Amino acid sequence: MGLHIGSIAPDFQVDTSTGPIKFHEWIGSTWAILFSHPKDFTPVCTTELGRAANLKAEFDKRNVKMIAVSVDGVEDHKKWIGDIEETQNAKMNFPIIGDKERKVAGLYDMIHAEANDTLTVRSVFIIDPNKKIRAMITYPASTGRNFSEILRVIDSLQLTDNFKVATPADWKDGDDCVIVPALQDPEELKKRFPKGFKVVKPYLRMTPQPNK
Repeated sequence: MGLHIGSIAPDFQVDTSTGPIKFHEWIGSTWAILFSHPKDFTPVCTTELGRAANLKAEFDKRNVKMIAVSVDGVEDHKKWIGDIEETQNAKMNFPIIGDKERKVAGLYDMIHAEANDTLTVRSVFIIDPNKKIRAMITYPASTGRNFSEILRVIDSLQLTDNFKVATPADWKDGDDCVIVPALQDPEELKKRFPKGFKVVKPYLRMTPQPNK
């Protein structure tokens, strides 16, 4: 059985563009995103890495570390970083894993054999401080990732970990949330949601975002 939401993220020891790491040790007590790239010196990946680097402050605010993986070696990564910084007006500020043997790509099932048996698809794994995979997003190689959506998913996960709410369609930070159906006690509802809530249906109750 492959990885799924709730799986412990496989640990590994690798070399990266910023030096060797043990993955779980590197994550420490933070959140992390691990995202894969089909190959170095490819156009879409160049834009993605630049975009991620320019958003580092947003990920830092959420206590999230970023790390990328590509099926090329660290020396190639270091050369590629020069191109990324030059073309994307960015300063690379997170590691890229060297994965020539496809060790990490194999552990995380990133190889898309139907498309190409050597290139990875654009996988994203959002991992919490307990090293559990909390979300997985996979794009085809031809489609660049939406990093605003990745941040939105992290916001939702961190919010719903701490309050008895879920986030509705198209929710973004600051929008109203859904009260989880399991919460029915009227006194607990008053205590948890002092701003009140609107009953649309007995199973659909909307409340202002609790931590705003």
